Amino acid sequence: MFESMLNFPSGLFGEFDRLRRELDDVFGTPGFSSSIRSVAPGTYPAINVGNTPTSVEVYAFAPGLDASKVEVTLDRGVLTLAGERPETLPNDGKASVYSRERLSGSFRRAISLPDDIDPAHVDASYRDGVLRVRIARRESAQPKRIAIQ
Repeated sequence: MFESMLNFPSGLFGEFDRLRRELDDVFGTPGFSSSIRSVAPGTYPAINVGNTPTSVEVYAFAPGLDASKVEVTLDRGVLTLAGERPETLPNDGKASVYSRERLSGSFRRAISLPDDIDPAHVDASYRDGVLRVRIARRESAQPKRIAIQ
């Protein structure tokens, strides 16, 4: 019986997850995330964090920034991205704003990194609205192939 529930065409557990998200939307506390590692909806900038055997890479999606005004710091394994996104709406009192979906103002994001990073080898670049930070892993933490004698 249980096996037939696991093979439900659209996935029984997927349906439970969808129902939970809908109930969270209706009854949940707005602004709080449902996962221990996620952040509140609308947190700026949105980030992706990934790794390769030789580095940890962080991508922050932040269009409309002046790259020279973004502060990127690495202190004791925590990468911090901070800056300010300028207001783009007219502020002359003549225009009425009916909808504002693009966030503006100052921001700060902190990302905890693994212990095997090398803080001496960090590269940051900003292109097409994406801030890319690459942190190399220590040479001693990288996999080594052992020859069999």
